[in-house]
Amino acid sequence: MKNLDYGIIGNCRTAALVSKGGSIDWLCLPDFDSPSIFAKLLDKEKGGSFHFEVSDEYSIRQEYHGNTNILLTRFESPENGFIVFDYMPRYRTSELRHYMPPEIHRYIRVIKGKPVVRVIYDPKINYAREEVKHEISGNYIKTYSAEDSEDKIYLYSSMDFEKVLNREEIELTEHHFFLLSYNQKLITVDTNRILLEYERTKVYWFNFVNRSRDYLQYDAMIKRSLLVLKLLSYQSSGAMLAAVTTSLPESIGETRNWDYRFCWLRDASMSIDTLLFMKQKTAAERFIGFVKHIMKSREEKIQIMYGIRGERELTEETLDHLSGYENSRPVRIGNAAYYQEQNDSIGYLLDVIYKYYLYFPGTLDEVEEIWEIIKNLVRSVMASWRKPDRSIWEFRTREKHFVFSKVMSWVALDRASLIANLLQRDSYAAKWRHEADLIKAEVHEKGWNQELQCFTQAYDNTDYDSSLLLMQFYDFIEPGNERYVKTVKAIKENLYHEGLMYRYKSEDDFGLPSSSFTICTFWLIEALFMIGEKKEARAIFEKMISYSNHVGLYSEDLDFKTKRQLGNFPQAYSHLAFINTAVLFSEEKQLSKFIRP
Repeated sequence: MKNLDYGIIGNCRTAALVSKGGSIDWLCLPDFDSPSIFAKLLDKEKGGSFHFEVSDEYSIRQEYHGNTNILLTRFESPENGFIVFDYMPRYRTSELRHYMPPEIHRYIRVIKGKPVVRVIYDPKINYAREEVKHEISGNYIKTYSAEDSEDKIYLYSSMDFEKVLNREEIELTEHHFFLLSYNQKLITVDTNRILLEYERTKVYWFNFVNRSRDYLQYDAMIKRSLLVLKLLSYQSSGAMLAAVTTSLPESIGETRNWDYRFCWLRDASMSIDTLLFMKQKTAAERFIGFVKHIMKSREEKIQIMYGIRGERELTEETLDHLSGYENSRPVRIGNAAYYQEQNDSIGYLLDVIYKYYLYFPGTLDEVEEIWEIIKNLVRSVMASWRKPDRSIWEFRTREKHFVFSKVMSWVALDRASLIANLLQRDSYAAKWRHEADLIKAEVHEKGWNQELQCFTQAYDNTDYDSSLLLMQFYDFIEPGNERYVKTVKAIKENLYHEGLMYRYKSEDDFGLPSSSFTICTFWLIEALFMIGEKKEARAIFEKMISYSNHVGLYSEDLDFKTKRQLGNFPQAYSHLAFINTAVLFSEEKQLSKFIRP
């Protein structure tokens, strides 16, 4: 079965996808949202890649180096063998600074014999829109655009440059390295330097994981998802990406192909909530900094999503010269959803800000600054919650009174009221609590369908919607409430198919959904667990574990029949939901605070 059999490497500035055969098929430099250098993922012929060809007698196996984001691809034949260590350097240089250059290191360690390889170095700059030229210059190969010689990258290596460019066979009699950089290096690049960066990066990731919770069951998988979430954070601003790819289709041959290299307030807030739970406070602090940056003006309208530096305009365009993943056109860059009204977004954000006040409120001036942001957010909710919107599912041509958008508007005002109580702003707390009560009453009146005996997708339809499974997660309703229990059972009966969940089964802008949105199945698992159906929840969870790829990663979607991974990859939604679900079935390992540094 074809699948998204890739590992991810990165350093919180950019990331790359490396196939299980050791081919770098997706890389954008210098940042996550920059044009691609390798994009074979989106066009096998034109996209470009960086890989090693070996004879058919080799078996190839891939895994991560323990709890790190260092990827190992092992090539082995009866007589010969070598391991490729792929990573992007990342480590602390001081308390608040990190070394994280826009570059990839590929260290090749010979483990037996004298392997013979052919290096295929085939970069295609700017989404493969331009021809490239190579020039050997001293200790590197400079690859640049034929249209713009300043659009360039540098490849350093211990291998013979002519043989690399001519794709000649090379016998490995010793260890070797490649360093692919967006910038010209100002230090000596040799094997010792590569190994030093490797050790520093390895220690950084070990330390990162060591600061998180440990579990007696599913611990390695929880840690892998935590490492993925960390890679999806953009160090410079604190933004959280939804995924590192664009245009991987939700269904093969269809047009549900979107660019996810942006920061949705919803996705980011959910990710930060999970990171906070896993004791990763720094990422939350940096995200709060991002929020302060994008909301520095009280006059500017709050958007559902932003660029990773806080950009407000994310103009969408298509790259018609690329064939798309398995010929699933179009390939899009940018995302037109940025202008949409989605009334649920602020709820997740205020939920995270509430936890900010509870756990690390900062200095007085920071608390006051965030308080002004809260008032601005609440004004937006008060003005919008009675209006229809595009929902969590980002319908492009449909606006309705979606029930879950109302629920999250309640969450926004509930958390704002709780914050006001913490700050002893009683008049604000009372006013916002009153408005929250109005929303809750309306949802129970108009969102509940007496005939179906469940909450429905919108006030004026009878569709089932997976997002309603989250009503208890955000404390809108008690899990034992009869209405919630009936809703969970009705949604499962109507949306659960072939062991996976539909988001909804009604037609949208692109027809009927034909794949399962991965996070929805995790939502079902938690909902079943919370209403007491723990055995069934555990059984579905165990199946979901088996649907991850060979290194434990999840994309956005799964094919109902084959369980093939689809959609952008790896997906923050899927990994945060995996963590939230896995901890239900595990017990945290308790250590004395004096044992762990």
